[in-house]
Amino acid sequence: MSPVSTSARRWIGLIAIALGVALIVVDTTIVNVITPSVIEDIGINSTQAQWIQESYAIIFAALLLLVGRVSDLLGARAVFISGVVAFGLTSLMAGLASSGEILILARFLQGAAAALILPTSLALLNRMFTGKARGQAFAVWGSTIGAATALGPVIGGWLSEHLTWRWAFGINIPLTLVILVLSVLFLVPTPRKQGRIDMLSAILSILGLGLLAFGLIEGRTYGWVVSERAFELPGVTWDSGLSPAFVALVLSVILVALFVGRQAVASRPTNDREPFMDTTLFSIASFRNGNIATTIIGLGEYGIIAVLPLWLVFTMDYSAVEAGLALVPIAIGSFVASGISFSLMAKISPLGLVRIGLALEVVGLAGLGGVAAFTAAAWWQISFALFFYGVGVGFATSQVTNVVLADVPEDEDGQSSGIQSTFRQLGSALGIAALTTVFFSALSSNLRDRLIDAGLPADQATSFGDAVTDSAGAAIEPLAGSPETAFVADAAREAMTHGLTLGACLAAGFLVLGVIATLAIPNTQAPAAASPDAPTGGEAGALSAS
Repeated sequence: MSPVSTSARRWIGLIAIALGVALIVVDTTIVNVITPSVIEDIGINSTQAQWIQESYAIIFAALLLLVGRVSDLLGARAVFISGVVAFGLTSLMAGLASSGEILILARFLQGAAAALILPTSLALLNRMFTGKARGQAFAVWGSTIGAATALGPVIGGWLSEHLTWRWAFGINIPLTLVILVLSVLFLVPTPRKQGRIDMLSAILSILGLGLLAFGLIEGRTYGWVVSERAFELPGVTWDSGLSPAFVALVLSVILVALFVGRQAVASRPTNDREPFMDTTLFSIASFRNGNIATTIIGLGEYGIIAVLPLWLVFTMDYSAVEAGLALVPIAIGSFVASGISFSLMAKISPLGLVRIGLALEVVGLAGLGGVAAFTAAAWWQISFALFFYGVGVGFATSQVTNVVLADVPEDEDGQSSGIQSTFRQLGSALGIAALTTVFFSALSSNLRDRLIDAGLPADQATSFGDAVTDSAGAAIEPLAGSPETAFVADAAREAMTHGLTLGACLAAGFLVLGVIATLAIPNTQAPAAASPDAPTGGEAGALSAS
């Protein structure tokens, strides 16, 4: 096979990887929009609706380290293809679900399949590309994540409004078939590493990370320390003094500490037991400090997307589809960043692109906070701020991963990718937890203060504040429909705007800390010269549009 055809195979293989990543990211956000339709169609209760949304993210985070290890032992290509097949089958199961229980099970299994895809996509990119081409491949990968995060609500809103919520899962099936064919034909085989899986370490990592993800995701719902509502599973009800989220976080710290201690002992040169996670990887400065920076960046990068649609719908009176479309500039910005980065890499190092991206994200979030201060803001002002944010995401998301994995030995691709994916996922979960908590706390307290200032008794002000907060803003419309409570709706809109502005500023602050954290990363990758693996201009444009 000629060098040209080998290069072409790699870039077509990248399309399969990018589509696979888009698939699992879209399914992270698409369910938030279709949940009302699911409730109406199959009659699920609020607890089931919550688990349909969150089971996916919890099991996804729990399995990433295990998948990284399995990827090294079985080969990243084989695990990636298995994940694609499993995602297609579980999407079919979700689309055909006749009850809440079946849909929840399907979402758990979807999350497990997604965990097979994300770290192996990184391992494949790291193995398939070198030099300038590696940076360009990661640019496509990163812009795909940014775009898919923004497009999920658009797709879900349109499908639930014009077809049925079931197609939100059904569209995955033809996509998985396309990805499967491209993967089998064009992904390069990856070597396997000799070894075995330490089952005790695997159990500790799954339970520790799963409980950590549960605690971070559910803290606002059940209370961070004291239980604020009963926790229910089929046949189980938790209604004690301590919040289940608090208990989960405490247990996760214990289990993760035991896991790390076991890995540190196993990683010693004098120990015969092979480590489940090689802690000597953290002796690599770019890997260690890059993962710390990744976690901090995750705090500020995607939390705003969890609350922005609420503000658009309940304060700006957008429909669900319009709110989804308002996020499209993030996707456009991510694609623009991907295209621009192809030429910038000859002049700027990947670490430099990360810092530029973070700076643009800060500008976008600060602009959004400024726009949000005016509830009559035009759609183009919101779009302009989100476009800058999207360009920043396109630069930073892709190249921080490139930086983290740059100096890792090739035979540790799977494990290092699993670790990096875990840091990314937990940073995002922590960021979403922080921003949603700040947003709703600010909404509740600000609304209460406004109503007391307007002359309402404190107990009535608190009651209205709780109603708006507990409904995530949905109570504003019925309040506005009654002349007696219209002033409460106006105050709620102003309070929600205050919460969004505060959240945007907090997210921007986290990203500033992310820029500072990147100063500890050694700049081992100089700007890349032209590489024989790099695509031509036409190929680059096609890939950035994929």
